[in-house]
Amino acid sequence: MHILSASVPLLMRAAFAHACSRVGRSLLVFILAHALLSAGEIRVLVWDEQQPEQHQAYGTSFLGEALVAHLKTLGISATAVRLADEEQGLDEQVLDRTDVVIWWGHKHHRDVDDARAERVVSRVLSGRLGLLALHSAHWSKPFIRLMQERAKSDALASLPEAERATAQWTFLDREPIGQAVKPETPLSPAFEHIGDHYQLTLPRCVFPAWRADGAPSHVTTLLSDHPLARGLPAHWDIPQTEMYGGPFHVPKPDAVVFSEHWDKGETFALSGAAWQVGKGRVCYFRPGHEIFPIYLQAEPLRVVENAVHWLAPGAP
Repeated sequence: MHILSASVPLLMRAAFAHACSRVGRSLLVFILAHALLSAGEIRVLVWDEQQPEQHQAYGTSFLGEALVAHLKTLGISATAVRLADEEQGLDEQVLDRTDVVIWWGHKHHRDVDDARAERVVSRVLSGRLGLLALHSAHWSKPFIRLMQERAKSDALASLPEAERATAQWTFLDREPIGQAVKPETPLSPAFEHIGDHYQLTLPRCVFPAWRADGAPSHVTTLLSDHPLARGLPAHWDIPQTEMYGGPFHVPKPDAVVFSEHWDKGETFALSGAAWQVGKGRVCYFRPGHEIFPIYLQAEPLRVVENAVHWLAPGAP
């Protein structure tokens, strides 16, 4: 009985994937997908630096703990970990029991051990894990590495097929954390043919402007039929948030679900974006700053909920 019950979520997901290939995309299919994945108990690991400033917005809790509390009300298995934990919260066995990692980082990106970050990266590439990077996690090591891998894949795919196996590459900007860009900085990633090899400027995973004054932002849902947008209106506001001004130096997303703008004229076109990287999925959701209670608001929490269901391995 134990073996059978443990296999049920996998059997349900497989059966549903087969059904999807027959009936196509429809509202009924998505509702069934949501129900089946919920029944399989998605396992979420929320990685959070736990800056003390978070208490200004989340009381006695940290931001990651607030996300965990919300996800648990939805029947999702969720755990908060932090940099100070054993193995920096990225133990091999823990990750093997995880479907989705939500990453919040800001001040300590460089303190994350490269090998531990690669544990997340390798699992996403192999399709065993999904990653949701929130706000300043644009400079987190797992997000950077996955954007680099997507950039390499895109560059290789743009070459004539006969050249792909033998092409020689030079990679620039391997470690972009802390490297600012200006509005006139050439957009990355970018590659060019130089002599007998190709040169790829890897994505800097940053943008030219930011402002942490807490001014409200206005979010537009661009793809209402995308799973990340389920249950969200066409337009909605965030009363207090940090401003990020684009362009965002990342590979072209497979889907741009949300854009964001501010009353002073700034825009962030990729406020909610998704990529396939290897066999796994990666999402970036921009709203944030630890001193504002953004992840107590219904709409951002709904985006997180939707992302968890869509990023989980086996989701349609």
